[in-house]
Amino acid sequence: MESVLAAVRVAPSKTEIREFPMPDIPHDSALLKMEVAGICGTDVKMYREPPFSAPVVMGHENIGYIARAGSEFSKRQGFKEGDLVFLEHYVSCGQCEWCHRGQYRHCENTDWRYNPSAIRYGYTAADVPPHLWGGFAQFVYLPWNAVVHAVPKGVTPELAGLATPMSNGIEWALFDGGVGYGSTVLIQGPGQQGLSQTVVSKQAGASLVIVTGTSRDGARMEVAKALGADYVIDVEKEDPLARIKELTGGKGVDVVLDCTSGAGTFPILLGVEALKRRGGTMVIQGEMTEFPNFPIGRITAKAITIKSARGHSFQACELALQQLASKRFPLERVTTHKFGLKDVDLAIRSVGGQGVPGVIHASLMPWE
Repeated sequence: MESVLAAVRVAPSKTEIREFPMPDIPHDSALLKMEVAGICGTDVKMYREPPFSAPVVMGHENIGYIARAGSEFSKRQGFKEGDLVFLEHYVSCGQCEWCHRGQYRHCENTDWRYNPSAIRYGYTAADVPPHLWGGFAQFVYLPWNAVVHAVPKGVTPELAGLATPMSNGIEWALFDGGVGYGSTVLIQGPGQQGLSQTVVSKQAGASLVIVTGTSRDGARMEVAKALGADYVIDVEKEDPLARIKELTGGKGVDVVLDCTSGAGTFPILLGVEALKRRGGTMVIQGEMTEFPNFPIGRITAKAITIKSARGHSFQACELALQQLASKRFPLERVTTHKFGLKDVDLAIRSVGGQGVPGVIHASLMPWE
């Protein structure tokens, strides 16, 4: 019987290479041969602090070729064997109110925070048949309700690996933050999401994009400038608020996009003060467990709208793939390093700043 190799998280910060049986493919399902699994900051957190004790095949930013496809799957999804596709990590029910609204990222069928039986790539336990629920593997199983997108011609699998952070950037900056023509934008954190939102903001017509980071982010700040940031600010070397006020003629920015993954209260407090006098919007990505003395009075006095960044929509994914295909921005500078399946531990630690230096977005290549 054929078998599939996969890197399985078996404990916090511990991975084992295991074999799983090659699954049977019913008429309404398919099998994806993995080419690239992107590794992001969420993987770093989930690897260090797993939300579940069960072993999991991680990997939720997945690009691959359709290796086998049942007839009903091809009819329903429009894909055939050999097609290069981007697989979203959501597996929706297709019946609930969220699915009918097109907001399937909130569907209970795929929401692991509230449903312990949820199916989501990179999060579902490896003991749930047919086991291949994550991209850190040679193959991934696609049920009838997998959400799949065609990768445009001319986009390599490695570049397509940026589709998830780019689609998040579009969802959060464009749809949630309302960035548009003439907008002034502060992006806090030059990681994968901050760099993606730099591109999205410039594409949307923002007249001023400011990116903040720390001294250790020097290389990433240079990439931010290459991707269109008008100014970058090292918050450890200068007063960021004073500099933002100077750059905006004392007015402040229209939109703040916090991409620091809940790195303390400082970015939020800076964002509140950096927003214009009244009516600004802040989109917050991170999950902060505690925030003593939250400045609710300042927020209401300035009429600030706060939105939480949570996942992406189908439209955002399609726009992200179009952005990658446009070649308008040098996004190849974001996807910096490749790792093989046996090096999953090193790859995740490197994205978290504790392994190979200089990694922004890592591409896990399961066949190398």
